[in-house]
Amino acid sequence: MTTLVTTITETLRYRGNIGQWSWVLHRVSGLGVVFFLTLHVIDTSWAFFYPELYVHAIAVYQTPLFTIGEFGLVAAVVYHALNGLRIIMFDYRPKWWKHQSQAALLVLGLTIMLLVPVFVGMFGHVLAFYNEPDRQTLGLVDVIVSQLPFVAGIGGAAILAVIASFAAGMFLQDTAANATLKRGSSFERFWWSFMRVSGVLIVPLVFGHLAMMHVIQGVFDITAQGTTVVGTTAVNLSGTSVEFVANRWNFLFAGVAIWRFYDFALLALVVAHGFNGLRYVLTDYLMDRPLFRRAAVYFCVMGASVLLILGGLALLNTIDSSAIEIARAEAAILYSE
Repeated sequence: MTTLVTTITETLRYRGNIGQWSWVLHRVSGLGVVFFLTLHVIDTSWAFFYPELYVHAIAVYQTPLFTIGEFGLVAAVVYHALNGLRIIMFDYRPKWWKHQSQAALLVLGLTIMLLVPVFVGMFGHVLAFYNEPDRQTLGLVDVIVSQLPFVAGIGGAAILAVIASFAAGMFLQDTAANATLKRGSSFERFWWSFMRVSGVLIVPLVFGHLAMMHVIQGVFDITAQGTTVVGTTAVNLSGTSVEFVANRWNFLFAGVAIWRFYDFALLALVVAHGFNGLRYVLTDYLMDRPLFRRAAVYFCVMGASVLLILGGLALLNTIDSSAIEIARAEAAILYSE
């Protein structure tokens, strides 16, 4: 059984194959994406449920700390996507595995080639934002405090998962456990296939999202008054993040709310793919600890369920003018302090 400590120590002292480093980078980048995904889905749902909180969330994203994190996020997404395609290709063509080292280097090269123009575009938005006169951003303490509810929520979910696992371990009968083991192989084969199929489907969706929301218009343009919302003909008249989201989701093409469908497909695929990947990582280090291994599975199921429900409900509802007015008033208060 591979332990987390062994993985870290052996990775740090290993001096050989690039295959191990690509494995490590794939896991680290995946974990980073899942963490941001959790924040992003919850925050974006606030555009409908709590407009005033969404104003604060975007203000947090427009701070230097999260600006650096945004560049790291984009790098993680690009590398994870390209390396995932490499893994899929070799899984379906095992005879090509003799070329895996060259392919791993190619993935790194392509990642860098893609990130250079992407970072240039993103940095242009950063400079324009911070060069504006009298530009106000939240302080570091405010940013840290704003993330404490997320930390508490994740911690609470982890504790709840352990409690549920303990209860399940006490009351589940051996026959049920044996039946689960018998189903395990087919269950895992399904998820093995799902990870590869969903990975292929996710790449164009997530690259399109990155292009629209981080390069063409970044997080700083979400609160730019009078700008046309990317992918629509609507103008953000109030200059609030809530109106930006409302205009995007309410835009109709041939009578169809195309960005709602786009975002829902992205939400469903990325959440299922991401949290199943998290399940792989967590259970990999808990093979000899049944209580915590089961808790890790419950934790991932709870996390995915919460995000799908919140994100789905927000997409199914309409952000009306009253929510935009709440956001406008909250932004006026926030930036007058």
